[in-house]
Amino acid sequence: MVTVIIPALNEDETIVSVISLVKKSPMVSEVIVMDDKSPDNTVTVSKEAGATVYTSTTLGKGASMREGILFSKNEFLLFLDADITTYPENIVELMTAPLVAGTADFVKSVFTRQAGRVTELVAKPLLRLLFPDLTRFSQPLSGMVAGKKSMLQKLDLENDYGVDIGMLIDMHLLGARISEVNIGYIENRMQSWEQLSKMSLEVSRAIISRGEPMQAKEGETLKKVNSLRTQIEYAVRENRQGFSRMVIFDMDNTLLKGSFITTASRILGFEEELINIVTHNDTAIMRTKLIATLMKGHTVKEVLDVADTIPIVEDALEVVTDLKKNGYICGIISDSYDVVTNHIKNKLGMDFSVANELEFSRSAATGEVKIPSYFLRTKQSKCSHEYCKSNVIRQLSASYGIDISNITAIGDSDNDICMVRECGTGISFHSQNKYLNLVADHLITVRSFSPLLDILGVKK
Repeated sequence: MVTVIIPALNEDETIVSVISLVKKSPMVSEVIVMDDKSPDNTVTVSKEAGATVYTSTTLGKGASMREGILFSKNEFLLFLDADITTYPENIVELMTAPLVAGTADFVKSVFTRQAGRVTELVAKPLLRLLFPDLTRFSQPLSGMVAGKKSMLQKLDLENDYGVDIGMLIDMHLLGARISEVNIGYIENRMQSWEQLSKMSLEVSRAIISRGEPMQAKEGETLKKVNSLRTQIEYAVRENRQGFSRMVIFDMDNTLLKGSFITTASRILGFEEELINIVTHNDTAIMRTKLIATLMKGHTVKEVLDVADTIPIVEDALEVVTDLKKNGYICGIISDSYDVVTNHIKNKLGMDFSVANELEFSRSAATGEVKIPSYFLRTKQSKCSHEYCKSNVIRQLSASYGIDISNITAIGDSDNDICMVRECGTGISFHSQNKYLNLVADHLITVRSFSPLLDILGVKK
């Protein structure tokens, strides 16, 4: 069977047609969309079309491809671009035929269109100099490829435009059998001159770094510096602006029936270290930084596999769906990690999540964490905490243009007290914390979100 992996950034207008097409193939048992933090409706429409959606830990196509490989369940993988609507009906069969026949380990697509300017002016001349065996490929920069997971997972993929040529060269250097398959006429977007210049530079780097292995060993190959996109900017989708009501959920022991880091410590084997950090460090920021070191070396797949062992409250999806139907923006604010909150957000069809940013390199946690500035105290803060969820509430309120009086916050612990107190409607969820219960406007004493609809007067 075949897993189709579709990296995507702002492709809500075209991605459904790609998903629908590949799902028609009897060979496909899994369709994965790797979303690059799209601010449009890519996640929602992909889920509705039947794909499994993950949010990339790092911006860039290479990270999305690498993580798609990690999450895939099949040996045969097919990567397709999300913005092409002219794939042939039998694209899956065409691209995977050499893999199934056992005649190839890696397949590059070729299609009816004059090779692009970067291919002719940059890629092919460099290949002639450094990798003449690869000049037989007429479109070496093609992004539609298929291969065996057992070989693809050995590759060190760039996160920029160099990823496609890098894959071809690396598979060649591994001794893979490489085929080229004609998939007919393909129509995709033309790049601007600025994009072509950027592409030329990054393609050149990918080829030259592999053509000069001794030099590459002495110094790390130049990498693209991704433009920063804050979680708040990612959260505020254009099509959600203008809404007047919002519900914010805590994640650990609220949406989830357990704590991510506590569960991770048990499964990944660092319970004693976690207890030591929590009991010997009083400040939230120091605890957060030290706890992140315990995640070092664990892949994004291992992290999300842990998250998937924690049950989500049974009616969470139903209640979030009802809230959104009634005009509420729904999101998560958590002092856990954004890689986990984005995963839960995607599962529940929420609009955003805001959390600490666990850093990844080549899809493995580095042990470092970035604490977003919007958690930190400012002159406008209503509490004295250096780090507080209520600070995020105010920024979301300003960004969305929603008055705090029209925001509902739901939590269960000490960390949620300020958030619950500051919002127009504060709800304590299945909590034994007496201080939270005192400041909350409403108590939900059962592990169910159905009472929330009654509190807000939302139609079911």
